[in-house]
Amino acid sequence: METIKKTLNAFSNALRIEDLRKKILFTLGILVLYRVGGHITVPGIDPQRLASFFAHNKDNLFGLYDSFTGGAFAKATIFALGIMPYISASIAIQLLGSVVPTIQMLQKEGAEGRAKLNQWTRYFTVVLAIIQSWGIAVWLSSIRINYAGMQGVSVLLDSFASGDGWGNFGFKVLTTLTMTTGTIFIMYMGEQITARGVGNGISLIIFAGIVSNLPRAIIHEFEQFRAGNNPLMTEVIIIAVVLAIVTFIVFMEQATRRIPLQSPRRVVGRKVMGAQSSYLPFKVNTAGVIPVIFASSIMFIPAMIGSWIPNISWVQSFAIAFLPGHISYSIIFALLIIFFTYFYTAIQYNPNDIADNLKKSGGFIPGIRPGRKTAEYIDHILTRITLPGAIFLALISVVPLHLKEYLNMSFYLGGTSVLIVVGVALDTLRQIESQLHTKNYDGFLKHGRLRGRNAS
Repeated sequence: METIKKTLNAFSNALRIEDLRKKILFTLGILVLYRVGGHITVPGIDPQRLASFFAHNKDNLFGLYDSFTGGAFAKATIFALGIMPYISASIAIQLLGSVVPTIQMLQKEGAEGRAKLNQWTRYFTVVLAIIQSWGIAVWLSSIRINYAGMQGVSVLLDSFASGDGWGNFGFKVLTTLTMTTGTIFIMYMGEQITARGVGNGISLIIFAGIVSNLPRAIIHEFEQFRAGNNPLMTEVIIIAVVLAIVTFIVFMEQATRRIPLQSPRRVVGRKVMGAQSSYLPFKVNTAGVIPVIFASSIMFIPAMIGSWIPNISWVQSFAIAFLPGHISYSIIFALLIIFFTYFYTAIQYNPNDIADNLKKSGGFIPGIRPGRKTAEYIDHILTRITLPGAIFLALISVVPLHLKEYLNMSFYLGGTSVLIVVGVALDTLRQIESQLHTKNYDGFLKHGRLRGRNAS
């Protein structure tokens, strides 16, 4: 009760600060607008027929993709692509940064270089959105289902279901323009949240899409229990597993490795400041949820290609191997997560830059010579703590996929989804808390409970 009371007081304090209140309300308003767009179906689609199709195909990779878009993909809405084209474009630009000298130079030019790279990312996002939306339009045109006793009924309305004629071509063009524009608008909303709201806009949009599915999943699981499909003990185990996963994620998200730092004596005016001790913190999960999002977006590609080419058997076999639950999917997904964890950590933390900044400020690590030796020591520490962080991300993303099958769960227990939700929630709370502390208010996260855990 005391914890709940302190949390409510923190929310009340946040709303008292005018600037913070405006940011919170602006963020909520954008997320509401995003959810409204997730219910507007593109012209020419029969929502009832499409819902019937997805009801029998919810356990494939499209169901996982749909969880990231908050149900927008299964409804073929204007926001059906979600933010994934932007994520894919970001991956491509960052990967090219390791081999293209021009991008490498821009990455080192600070704010101006980042602005240029962001612009390139936007352009590439539009290109990917056009390709993906055209593929979805072709796929929608090809769907034939058993509906109301009729065989091979299209999910398209009659006015658009004219075979390969101009009506069908017009549907594809209109769908491509609509979904591409929707992705551009989502990208704009995410950037506005980052600039004028609270938290990382892109992450919060993915967060909103995942969380929007939770009430429906809980209700459906309760109905399964009432119908006798799942016994009480199974439901208890499911709740325990979910709580254990969340607890483990929170613990790992807060785990840090602290490197001791020493500052020499300094003369400030007429005062002599004594040597000060501090520390340089590195999170065990140095890359956060980014590797999981990157890896997930790549794992969607085979299924999309398979949907575009439904008549070639080896393409379909290749796509099936990348569906959740298959051992090949789990292995490749885990390896991609580990790779992106190291890759993103290498981009975020440059040991040479950190060592140079310490040397310029006069700080040093006790027992380690400044300069190259400090850079090597930091690189050694980062390499050591990145491995358990990468394994943690891989396990928490892959194991729940198999638990779903083992426990016969009616909803997707995605370690990926839970990781994103918990990670984004904690990051957003930290940003709100930092602003509360500047106004001398208590925050959400308390010392010794959720913050500052040391990892060996």
